[in-house]
Amino acid sequence: MTAWNRIAGLVLACALTGGSATRAAEPAPAGDAVVAQKAGGLWGDPASPVLGNPRGDVTVVVFFDYTCVYCKAAEPRLMEAARADKRVRIIMKEFPILTPASFTATKAALASVKQGKYAPFHLALMNYRGLLDDTAIFDTAKSVGLDVPRLRKDMASTAILEEIIANFNLARGLRLFQTPAFIVGTHILTGPSAEIDFPRAIAAARGRKS
Repeated sequence: MTAWNRIAGLVLACALTGGSATRAAEPAPAGDAVVAQKAGGLWGDPASPVLGNPRGDVTVVVFFDYTCVYCKAAEPRLMEAARADKRVRIIMKEFPILTPASFTATKAALASVKQGKYAPFHLALMNYRGLLDDTAIFDTAKSVGLDVPRLRKDMASTAILEEIIANFNLARGLRLFQTPAFIVGTHILTGPSAEIDFPRAIAAARGRKS
């Protein structure tokens, strides 16, 4: 079984348990208490890339897919909120549920960590417009200064596949079946991503902590 087939099987499992990789109606996400129980996987996985302030007092966890138009539309607003509020940590949960290209992009992004270029590569992929295929992915990698032959080799790491599978299992446990999905503090944000007020959600999370 290929790695993508394994991921596709997880997508199917999500669909069979009530969710899908589409914008269709889905069961409600888990409540705050369940999110808190998953704290280790959400906030403590060293394999999950971190943007913003690694020591921030409010954490935003993002489940996303590089071919998801909703993810691409919401990301600039989240990043702007993090630039304006220097106490925000953003944990990126690569969740390639849509296409084989999503899976390739995720493996490349996670492999880019070894070259210290996750942030610029991630942002370049999210800003990419047009069909995301292998050529676009590796051209983008080259454009941000990645050593592409090394990147291709590092993408084959078992640890990368294990990280992706861990993200899928974590998402299923939280009843998250679509992208993007945002968790601010211990609260899963619901409703259309275009309507999310990130500064307000971050302030609310900080208020709950205090």
